[in-house]
Amino acid sequence: MEGTTEVVMGLVHNTHQREIHAPAEAVAGLLGTLGGAEDLLWPSPAWMPMRLDRPLGVGADGGHGPIRYRVSAYEPGRRVRFAFRLPTRFDGTHAFEIRPLGEDRALLRHTVTGRPRGLMRLLWHLAVRPLHDALIEDLFDNAERAVSARSPRPARWSPWVRVLRLRTRPVASACPVPEAARLAHDALDGVRPLDAVAVRARPGTGAGPQEWADAVFRDPPRWVLGLLLLREALVGLIGVERAGREAFDTVRSRPGEVLLGTDSGHLDFRASVLVDTDDGRETVTLTTVVRLHNRRGRLYWAVVRPLHPLVVRAMLGRAAHRLAHRAWTARLGTPVGHEG
Repeated sequence: MEGTTEVVMGLVHNTHQREIHAPAEAVAGLLGTLGGAEDLLWPSPAWMPMRLDRPLGVGADGGHGPIRYRVSAYEPGRRVRFAFRLPTRFDGTHAFEIRPLGEDRALLRHTVTGRPRGLMRLLWHLAVRPLHDALIEDLFDNAERAVSARSPRPARWSPWVRVLRLRTRPVASACPVPEAARLAHDALDGVRPLDAVAVRARPGTGAGPQEWADAVFRDPPRWVLGLLLLREALVGLIGVERAGREAFDTVRSRPGEVLLGTDSGHLDFRASVLVDTDDGRETVTLTTVVRLHNRRGRLYWAVVRPLHPLVVRAMLGRAAHRLAHRAWTARLGTPVGHEG
């Protein structure tokens, strides 16, 4: 079922449930991993992961994205209840429950009960409930595939959910050039790295530096691709040769880092893609190194330089989104109605 929501005197009651064709003990095994590093139930990396500060049990504290809660009740193999806490403006709980329906069937139910406060009274109807409904249906798909011989048709995201999720996409931002980016520091003799941007990879993305490099440079946003095509059409006016796809070939690699680039008459270009793990989370950093040769190179770079930070942030952010989605589709098969 797609879920039902009732609001009575300001009290929200939202319910989702699905019959899983597997023993209740198998579904309970999934529930026991919730919020941990090896979570088998929560639908990440398509959604921000649920993270708890300790194994599932009363008092475990955490949440997903900006939604915060702690475990207020737990019966292993049967149910777990979370109480929302600040800054979440929702006084109430959300809970998972497993009910045996026989030897080889179980009912998995999720309920949200509570009273939204302040701005959340509007946000619940406008954004939170549609996103919540989509997340829980994806979670049920996850559960069914993990323990059942059935392969359910994946739940569809509505057009409104796809629009809302644009605000949850990974965002790349400027950062110091990391010391760990050794290929960037040694890329061009006597030339220091120009700048760096970084993005947090969604847990479960599972991509190496070459996959990240391909996602960044071989599949840029459409508007960036348009700028690259415009560049190819105009550079001849100042005597600069066209780049071609080989401009983003890998020239060096080491564990956790690849270096791409090319040498041209007007400038030499290098880009390092570093995948680094800190405190269990992966950060991907794109570092640029440029060496200008002559007046043509300086003129070209004077035109390109103002756009460069915007372009590389957009390319890395899109790569993070695309690779997370690719990992999710590989996990579920080919979700119908999810964004590409």
